[in-house]
Amino acid sequence: MIKAPRGTRDLLPPDTALWNFVEAAVRDVFRAYNFHETRTPIFESTELFARGVGEETDIVTKEMFTWEDPQQRYVQLRDSYIEASNAFKEGRPPSGKLVPLELLAGTQSLTLRPENTAGIVRAYIEHKLWDRGLNKFFSIGPMFRRERPQKGRYRQFYQIDAEVIGPPSSGSESPARDAEILELVATLLDRVGITGWTLQLNSVGCPVDRAKFNEALKQALAPVIDKMCVDCQRRAVTNPLRVFDCKVPEDQPIIATLPTISQFLDEACRAHYEEVKSILNAVQIPYVENPRLVRGLDYYTRTAFEFTHGSLGAQNAILGGGRYDGLSKALGGPAAPGIGFAIGEDRLVLALAASVESVYRKPDVYIAPLGPGLNGEAARLARELRRHDLVVELGDGSFRLKKSFEAADKMGARYILIVGENEVAANAFALKNLASGEQVTVPRSELAERILRK
Repeated sequence: MIKAPRGTRDLLPPDTALWNFVEAAVRDVFRAYNFHETRTPIFESTELFARGVGEETDIVTKEMFTWEDPQQRYVQLRDSYIEASNAFKEGRPPSGKLVPLELLAGTQSLTLRPENTAGIVRAYIEHKLWDRGLNKFFSIGPMFRRERPQKGRYRQFYQIDAEVIGPPSSGSESPARDAEILELVATLLDRVGITGWTLQLNSVGCPVDRAKFNEALKQALAPVIDKMCVDCQRRAVTNPLRVFDCKVPEDQPIIATLPTISQFLDEACRAHYEEVKSILNAVQIPYVENPRLVRGLDYYTRTAFEFTHGSLGAQNAILGGGRYDGLSKALGGPAAPGIGFAIGEDRLVLALAASVESVYRKPDVYIAPLGPGLNGEAARLARELRRHDLVVELGDGSFRLKKSFEAADKMGARYILIVGENEVAANAFALKNLASGEQVTVPRSELAERILRK
């Protein structure tokens, strides 16, 4: 028997009802904050993630699904050749970057997206979206990481992303944008029914601050690094800031003694952070300052945050995000300060698992025709009732009445509607409440109203 690959799974009813409930709430909240949906490819050039996420991050070094694609290189070469030919015929220099002929036999490295911020910023640059001023995007879709599956974490997982990005003149670097994003998340979690969440907040400063912090970290780690895990020993050399991502319990007492980024913030970053906190206080969004929160990707600057929830165990983060003012430039675009977050939808739904029964809509009525010749009349009734936003399950006239009752009860229908020859002749039908056992005869014109009653 062929099964779903390890680290993936099928989403099936009734669980999909909870997913749809979450995504509908997400779309409503984003609409209220003037965010608009974007959909980017699920695979991108590997270079995008190496440059955007960071070559020394665990995501790039250990977790990406990557392959070499000769066909993609062919398309680039073909387009390059067509542009060069047209330019020659028209007596003008070719526009754009031409692919060298020596790459004719080469391939392009492609990667299933492990996160979506880099892809959205790539789209921002490619389509010159700075002409629109401030851009507020959201996306919902699958991501892929080659990591060890655990509770709420899969190799194919789903994320809800939100990004605010634009030229400096659009106000995209304002601390008000950071606070708005944080308030949006709090609103969203409250809307879907997540209670008891905790917002952890920090500032990771600017690149100059981090350079000083990294140097201090190297000095602090030097005498203790041989006592830490293998990953931390590697991180101490390639990117000391990543040591704070370590989840190994034995390393935590050492990490607790290390310097914090707050000691190295310049005045501008400190003022930005204080303004974010001031606005959060004004809108009454509670937070806890966590000076060791750094986030796991290289493009973050200034505000960094996580929302956690106790029901998820030790790995209790529902979502995380922060500011990434230098990402657009790192990808070859113009200056475009931005801030965003990604919700792990799998873990969000896991935190709501107890709510599935309250959002899974079962049939309002099961229509039971008492013979094959009545299937057409039953279908007419079903069509009429569905126009009133009722959930209708249509039985088969080959069923005996007892079997129809069993089918209606099994799927949790509220009513069963009996369609026999006498009922059709009278244009009034037997309607039975399966919970109370009450059965009444209802004229056709009053059926929808009767079923809609609580």
